[in-house]
Amino acid sequence: MRLVPWMPDDLTRRLDDVVAVYGEAMGYRAELLEARRGYIATHARRPGFRAVATLTRDGHLVGFGYGYTSASGQWWHDQVRGALTEEARKSWLTDCFEVVELHVRPPAQGHGVGARQLRALLRMATGATTLLSTPEADESASRAWRLYRRFEFVDVLRDFRFPGDERAFAVLGRQLPLPS
Repeated sequence: MRLVPWMPDDLTRRLDDVVAVYGEAMGYRAELLEARRGYIATHARRPGFRAVATLTRDGHLVGFGYGYTSASGQWWHDQVRGALTEEARKSWLTDCFEVVELHVRPPAQGHGVGARQLRALLRMATGATTLLSTPEADESASRAWRLYRRFEFVDVLRDFRFPGDERAFAVLGRQLPLPS
């Protein structure tokens, strides 16, 4: 397998594969995936967009991750901003790279693919901080939690509810850049 940086056009050209990996990793229904397809395509055009992909030798997509500069007017940013104190907003959102998606096909999970993707993505990131959200408790979250803790992400918000999703999420953050 090889890890490669992706430009916006790379992600949109492989959008079917990206949505398939996303769906497998998250266990989402087909109708939800169709809605996510449009969001993902839009995200690729945001300022500060950075993406990575893990591919097999024959080009099969094993995993991907992407993010961009978090800014007012973006749905996730505005939801999180509204739940933070003024001090936390200044600390975390002033110059922030938002890790939007980081997924690995289930058969490839547990082999360091996600860690390599996250490391590469954060090394490419611009900003003084990075934030992400992850479900509080489900079986797939345990690997994600261990990964984020290994990368020294700290709790920013816990038991946070995004509109339209009944699950509780944690918003985690860390300072950038990563140490060499």
